Amino acid sequence: MNPSELSEQEIFRRKSMEQLREMGIEPYPAAAYATNAWSKEIKENFKDDAPRRSVSVAGRIMSRRIMGKASFMELQDSEGRIQVYISRDDLCPGENKELYNTVFKKLLDIGDYVGIEGYVFRTQMGEISVHASSLAVLAKSLRPLPIVKMKDGTVYDGFNDPEQRYRQRYVDLLVNDGIKDIFIKRTRIFNSMRSYFNERGYLEVDTPVLQNIPGGAAARPFVTHHNALDIDFYLRIANELYLKRLIVGGFEGVYEFSRNFRNEGMDRTHNPEFTVMEIYVAYKDYHWMMEFTEQMLEKIALDVHGTTKVPYAGKEIDFKAPYKRISMIDAIKKNTGIDITGMNEPQLRETCRKLGVEQDATMGKGKLIDAIFGDKCESAYIQPTFITDYPVEMSPLTKKHRNNPELTERFELMICGKEVANAYSELNDPIDQRIRFEDQLRLSEKGDDEAMFIDQDFLRALEYGMPPTSGMGVGMDRLAMFLTGQESIQEVLFFPQMRPEKIANASK
Repeated sequence: MNPSELSEQEIFRRKSMEQLREMGIEPYPAAAYATNAWSKEIKENFKDDAPRRSVSVAGRIMSRRIMGKASFMELQDSEGRIQVYISRDDLCPGENKELYNTVFKKLLDIGDYVGIEGYVFRTQMGEISVHASSLAVLAKSLRPLPIVKMKDGTVYDGFNDPEQRYRQRYVDLLVNDGIKDIFIKRTRIFNSMRSYFNERGYLEVDTPVLQNIPGGAAARPFVTHHNALDIDFYLRIANELYLKRLIVGGFEGVYEFSRNFRNEGMDRTHNPEFTVMEIYVAYKDYHWMMEFTEQMLEKIALDVHGTTKVPYAGKEIDFKAPYKRISMIDAIKKNTGIDITGMNEPQLRETCRKLGVEQDATMGKGKLIDAIFGDKCESAYIQPTFITDYPVEMSPLTKKHRNNPELTERFELMICGKEVANAYSELNDPIDQRIRFEDQLRLSEKGDDEAMFIDQDFLRALEYGMPPTSGMGVGMDRLAMFLTGQESIQEVLFFPQMRPEKIANASK
């Protein structure tokens, strides 16, 4: 970095770093620092009448109050913050007071990592604190942290610009209350779901991210090149076809938390890189999967919040099972007054025109129906609702409905007007599957760049025989939004995709 680009604070901190070295104190020591206590549990376990407890803690300096021979600082560790009391004579019991007078008072800054050994006590003001007997420098912070101040209920100097927060999530986590809790809850959601599957004996697996055919969903893929094989590959848009191959291979229940990539738009509920959980269970159908799903989500809500009722965007979402069920055709009829049963493509185009739904020449029956539902119906379903029995044209991997060959045995779970889960009675007839893939190929030739490819190896696998199976995918990022009360998907992704920073601002 060019020194001329450094701020006054950054220059000062670099000088402090060099002064520490001149004093024989390494600002980035190699040795481990042993800790045995953390801020939250220290406060929770403290008792005034208990024997004095010795502790070793470590964390960042977040504030300091220098008061002559005695000072206070606030230390932030992974669990929260705790006050540290530093007395010059306790820290430096001999004649040499340099550790306190020079290192602590002059060369350490807010943001620096330190280790503290001492004992726990309660101050005269009633605050549980650590009385320091030793201090170790663990890492020097060369950039000043934004210091968020609160006065009379107003936040000053807040680190709250969304673009800045997403680019510098590490700072966002440090200075903004509640951000870390969002991601802790996200992990609890994953852990709860994983335990729900494991308790039922289903196997967690891994499938390829690089695929020579982007199968399992209708989406525009990212393309990359494999140098060793000298062929193009696609980043995974879905893992469905690989998981169903494992069902063919004899597993009765498999699941995967899959990182998927779709080269499509970005908005408050879409990110090109996202996480989906997909599960496939042999000898089940979509009716079974609906009950399985609502019981799973009820459990997750209870594990994360202790209640099934979760606040979101000024509403209260209740994840308690059972959930309402309505067919897609009935949902369209209920919300538009139009029955699309039996309509052909021209009739659907005319219906879109009457309803003011956007369309284009590349859209077949399935996409036209999906456009009507998305534009006129989705927003009506705030509480968890299963939308069932999708038209065949919308569901190329789904078994035809047992009572109506124009429909399929499929559901999507809607919450707050957004799809969270998608599930089928899986199509296991290889002849029917080949015909459906060929229909998708014709849509591709018509200009639909999201139509599915024909996966010949998957068809070969089906020809060996796949038992009746139900599968489901859950958008984990979207589910995390609803269960943590966040209205933007970027808030539940540690590092969402963004345009590169301008070089001129890269060091700022």
